Parts: sequence; structure tokens; C-alpha cells
Amino acid sequence: MEVLWVVLGIVVLLAIAGVVSYNRFVSQKNLIKDAWANIDTELRRRYDLIPNIVETVKGYASHERELFENVTRARANATGATGSPAEQAAAEGPLVAALRQLFAVVENYPDLKANQNFLALQAELTNTEDRLQTARRFYNANVRDYNQRVQSVPSNVIANMFHFQEEEFFEVEEALRGDAGVPKVSFEAGAPGVSFGTPSEPSTAPPATPPAGMPSATEPPPAAPSTPGRPDEPAG
Repeated sequence: MEVLWVVLGIVVLLAIAGVVSYNRFVSQKNLIKDAWANIDTELRRRYDLIPNIVETVKGYASHERELFENVTRARANATGATGSPAEQAAAEGPLVAALRQLFAVVENYPDLKANQNFLALQAELTNTEDRLQTARRFYNANVRDYNQRVQSVPSNVIANMFHFQEEEFFEVEEALRGDAGVPKVSFEAGAPGVSFGTPSEPSTAPPATPPAGMPSATEPPPAAPSTPGRPDEPAG
């Protein structure tokens, strides 16, 4: 009889543990869904800003037709991407690259860089990018925690029983995103008008070897030959 109660107690404990684990999976799935909704909100805000930025730049650089077409096409592709986070990230890469080219062109137009409407749009885009990166990190952190539970013992038993599958991260491919970061305008003396967050690394390449007969940049120039004279003759 005692053995029966022990077995029954174990079964009850396992059932409670299973229910708790299942409910936690459901909670994590909902959290991931909410985090993705935040990303989508920031992406839509960026998509809404881009046409206004393009129109403002057109007023000063109307001949950059191909560039404007690239930005518009990349925006359309990103807006139409409704698949998985990985597919959405793949569509975002070309859009970010096109925006970088657009802001690089702005460097050639000082009047545009001083345009108040453009500066306001630039500031709003930068704020949107900051919020997007925050939302992306929050989403990926929740996906990481959830995927760990899907893979780990004993929670993977519940995951397999109720078909909780791993979720995808939202990451822009490095080949498309690069290390440039968010475009920012700077008007400080000696600073580039448009930068992308990460300063370039100092060059570690060895100095070039000068041609034969030419002094190295690190060597002092040879002394001028002195005119021979008699030791007892004063310098004159």
C-alpha cells in the first residue's frame, strides 16, 4: 500500500512538473511573439521615413536617379517580406546598404546637410534604428532562452510531446550589414559628415619599402658632405 502511494506521489509530481514546463513554453512563445511585434513596429516606422528622406534628397540631387531607384526597390522588397525572421533579415540587408549609399551621397551637398527638414528626418531615422536594435536584442535573447529549453533535458521531453520547435533569430548577415552601424551626421571640424558608428582600425601593414637609393621615411637624410680645408684655416 505504501509503495502504491509512493508511485502515485511520483506520478503526481511528474504531472505537475510537466504542466509547469508546458505553461512556461507557452509563456515563452507569447513573449517571443510580442518581441517580434516590437521589431515589426520599428521596421514599419523606418519604411515610412524612407520615402520622405528620398524626396528631400531628390530636391538637391535629382540626377542620382539610379540611387533613388535602388533605395525604393530595396524598401519595396523589405516591406513585402512576410516570411520567417531569417527571410526578413535577408531582405533588410540590401535596404541598409542602399541607405548607406544614400547618406554617402549627401556628403556632396552641404546645403542639403544643413536642411532642417533633412536633419529632422535623419534624427528620427537614427532614433528608429536605436529602438530597432534594442527590440532585436530583446527578441534574440528570448529566442535563445526558449531554444535552450527546447534542446535541454528534461524540458525537451515536453517540447517533443507538444511540438514546440526552435525559433529563428533575427540577424542581418554580416556580409550585408558590415560593421558600419547606424548612419550619423557630424559637422565637427575634421570629422566626416556621415559616419556609421564604428571607427576604422589603424593600419597594421608594414611601411612600404622605398626604391633602391631612396632613403626610408624613418631614416634621417644623409649629411651634406663637408668642404675639405687646411686644419689651421679658420672658418670663413
